[in-house]
Amino acid sequence: MTTGKLNVLFLCTGNSARSILAEAILARDGANTFNAYSAGSQPKGEVHAYALELLEKLDFDTSRFRSKNWDEFAGDDAPNMDFIFTVCSNAAGEVCPVWPGHPATAHWGVPDPAAAEGNEAEKQLAFQEAYHMLNDRISAFLSLPLDKLDPPSLRKALEEIGAHGSAPASGSTGT
Repeated sequence: MTTGKLNVLFLCTGNSARSILAEAILARDGANTFNAYSAGSQPKGEVHAYALELLEKLDFDTSRFRSKNWDEFAGDDAPNMDFIFTVCSNAAGEVCPVWPGHPATAHWGVPDPAAAEGNEAEKQLAFQEAYHMLNDRISAFLSLPLDKLDPPSLRKALEEIGAHGSAPASGSTGT
């Protein structure tokens, strides 16, 4: 890995909820180690109101979040990504841009809170559940000994986080 901050991109189709939540969590919890970004293949053009409301209740500064196309991160002037995580099934199956530098990738699918049905409380609960699932996965990611994992072990650990939401057992680091 590099010696500076590592760049992480969270991808989703609309870039209005899950990927924004993930960007916010990593930007705050991993600020000393990571630069967090999010984007979508077909961005909605605005961040979902419930996502912003939840983040504000959790004392996040939401002024920088916007719904943007993943093409912003595929150009020559974009930062090279070290990690790319898809957080929705649609984005995981789409043809992605070619990412320079061969970043580590994993699918961390989370149910879409923006598609939740029901009353306002039920919809807000869907956003809270998505936030907690992403927070657990990002916490597990932050606990990985990145400097000690070889590429196959890293890939396995990232996939396990996506499948289970927690870090792999300490004996499976591949060191």
